[in-house]
Amino acid sequence: MPTLEQLTAVRPSPKQLLWHEMEFYAFAHFSVNTFTGKEWGDGRESPSVFNPIALDTDQWVRSFKDAGMRGVILTVKHHDGFCLWQTATTQHCVRSSPFRGGKGDVLAELRKSCDTYGLKLGIYLSPWDRNCPLYGTDEYNDYYIAQLTELLTGYGEIFCVWMDGACGEGKNGKKQNYDFERYYKVIEELQPNAAICICGPDVRWCGNEAGKVRQSEWSVLPSRFRMAETVHGASQTSEQDAVRLRKISSSDADLGSRKALEGETELCWYPCETDVSIRKGWFYHKKSD
Repeated sequence: MPTLEQLTAVRPSPKQLLWHEMEFYAFAHFSVNTFTGKEWGDGRESPSVFNPIALDTDQWVRSFKDAGMRGVILTVKHHDGFCLWQTATTQHCVRSSPFRGGKGDVLAELRKSCDTYGLKLGIYLSPWDRNCPLYGTDEYNDYYIAQLTELLTGYGEIFCVWMDGACGEGKNGKKQNYDFERYYKVIEELQPNAAICICGPDVRWCGNEAGKVRQSEWSVLPSRFRMAETVHGASQTSEQDAVRLRKISSSDADLGSRKALEGETELCWYPCETDVSIRKGWFYHKKSD
């Protein structure tokens, strides 16, 4: 079992400290799904459905600030692959929509509103892309890196890059082998202060989307748990490990007590984020009003 000295020697990184100071922020799910009534789009929706004629990101940010929030993460691309910014990587984006005559950029408008009202900006970029024909091939990782590069170089300081581990089939029927380590390297090079969340080394998932957490939510955890959401069976990398180490899951009732850390030799600071929707799903649907 780790000693008290070993436990108290584990400290957050500078960017984790910046993330801790955020405390409370918004997750804005807004895309073609808002107009199609779906939670997970299939990538075949026409960009013509996206036309928010009364979009007012200033109103969004004022509401977030009034609630005591310190930032907002925008779903710039969900599993449908539709991009809310003027990307050069695909036609499945706002450029092909009637929004602002094809010249609209939701992320750019939100960036301006955040600057006006003093909130920080983050992005959710889904690795799963049901529209991109490259999905399921090595070239798709290049495609995803290109999108990350656009987002992390064209919209000012980003406080968080949020990725989940959803990995379904693409339009070619294949699943993708995500090169998360390469994604992390690009994020750290372009936005060194951005926390990499959920499928990442800086902030972990609580294990559900219902706001349910453990009675004691520890931040000092086994280092091997950092990849639990990105690599299946990450807690057991050999037959010997399978015998010696317990399997760790984000849904475990105890992750960081002295008892749970027994036998662990490498520890890390890995805090928890709780994401929960204020509606039945993540996207707005009139039928659920």
